[in-house]
Amino acid sequence: MAPYGILIWAVITAVLASILILASHVHNARRNRTTSVAFFHPYTNDGGGGERVLWCAVKAIQEESPDLDCIVYTGDHDASPDSLLARAVDRFGVELLHPPKVVHLYRRKWIEESTYPRFTMIGQSFGSVYLSWEALCKFTPLYYFDTSGYAFTYPLARIFGCRVICYTHYPTISLDMISRVREGSSMYNNNASIAQSNWLSQCKIVYYTFFSWMYGLVGSCADLAMVNSSWTQSHIEKLWGIPDRIKRVYPPCDTSGLQVLPLERSTEYPAIISVAQFRPEKVGYKLISTRHILFNLRHFQLP
Repeated sequence: MAPYGILIWAVITAVLASILILASHVHNARRNRTTSVAFFHPYTNDGGGGERVLWCAVKAIQEESPDLDCIVYTGDHDASPDSLLARAVDRFGVELLHPPKVVHLYRRKWIEESTYPRFTMIGQSFGSVYLSWEALCKFTPLYYFDTSGYAFTYPLARIFGCRVICYTHYPTISLDMISRVREGSSMYNNNASIAQSNWLSQCKIVYYTFFSWMYGLVGSCADLAMVNSSWTQSHIEKLWGIPDRIKRVYPPCDTSGLQVLPLERSTEYPAIISVAQFRPEKVGYKLISTRHILFNLRHFQLP
């Protein structure tokens, strides 16, 4: 029994030592926390609406609270303050008041889909916690702003003493995903081999149900959550259970190209191809700018 007792005490000692080391890191980070806003956006060259939201949010902070520094956590090693400033203008037409500061992350592989051939969703979620640990240890802000949808990082940011703001484009898991598995529908998130097996479908329902519970738990740690549509808002409110802290903010769209189009139209009937979901906020008559993000941040009472 003596060898087993020694082994148990060794494990307990190692666990306690790890906890003390982690506590020391958190304590030092909280003590050195600066009055700033850090944006968790590991892919700053992904393009599309997600990156546009990032730059509109940075600009909103710079306009509303110029005394707050804006920092971007990125896994793109070639990103620099000047290159990101130029990208915001050239790619999205968003003119920042000054370049954001950059904190480079070197553990981005832990959130890449290729790292998790199976259980990808939960793997990426826990991987994002590890990546945000690197980010927060390198720089601890007062406000932690997630613009990429990594909700599992919110409790960690709260532990580091940050106030958490997020912009959610799409929930990591939705109630529709669970319904498709329950109905045996074969789709992108439910391959045919699982859809055709009642036992595998039941296992996946348990997995999805457990993950949705965890997603709701971590998402509820957000102090202010902005969502991009009525569909996302409905799912996030049900999953996170914080409807009073959720605001619908339609994605910022650049309409300068539309404004220069001639008013005259051809008499021929146009051919319309829809490549996305068709909802009122997707049609184009509810377009927002930096000011809409700014409005919600003002209600968040930034200093």
